[in-house]
Amino acid sequence: MCTFDKDKGPRRLMQKGLILILVGHINFILGAIVHGNVLRHISKPDNQITTEYTAANIISVTSGLLSIATGIIAILMSRNLPLLKLQIGILIVSFLNALLSAACCVGILLAISLTIAHDGRGLMKGCNDTEVPINARSPVSAQCPFDTTKIYDTTLALWIPSAILAAVEAGLSVWCFIVGLTLRGLVPCGNSYIKEQLEGEALARRNAAHSEFVQGRSLIERRSDPDV
Repeated sequence: MCTFDKDKGPRRLMQKGLILILVGHINFILGAIVHGNVLRHISKPDNQITTEYTAANIISVTSGLLSIATGIIAILMSRNLPLLKLQIGILIVSFLNALLSAACCVGILLAISLTIAHDGRGLMKGCNDTEVPINARSPVSAQCPFDTTKIYDTTLALWIPSAILAAVEAGLSVWCFIVGLTLRGLVPCGNSYIKEQLEGEALARRNAAHSEFVQGRSLIERRSDPDV
């Protein structure tokens, strides 16, 4: 589990970063569509606020943005593995995104369960009360400021893929977090020798660069000194 191939690892890290950016964009767009088409009608100040729906949607949008940030850091890190700032950055951002994406997935699943269990009554908070109980499955008797014909199916059709994408974000973020632990040699990935290998390569590059600099300066001094 705590293994990182020095040759193939950077390529896999870049691929995971690209997938995170793509999934994050899609999840962000889905959250924005849900808010624009559904939640804005039931979270106005003059109506009753459906807390579980609004919270799940806010977490979904935030998770999408954080997934994009995690993907960008993963791509940058794939080209600069020994860089300490990127290693710490991937650890922090991927850990936060894993928690947020997991919370997003659980929250959306809860919202889906409540919607199905109550026949979508929470989606009809912006409608006027009638003698007949209002639900989204049969909203013909409701007087609503929005189109109620497809609100139930549309909401579920957007929430289900959003929950799946949030689970994918959580899984990829956990993978990136494990990569960060491996590169830093932290518990439980402290037995990996990749950190020592990277530090050795970085030291060899610095020594080679310093040697080239000294040789170049010595050559310039010899050319500029006519007595040599």
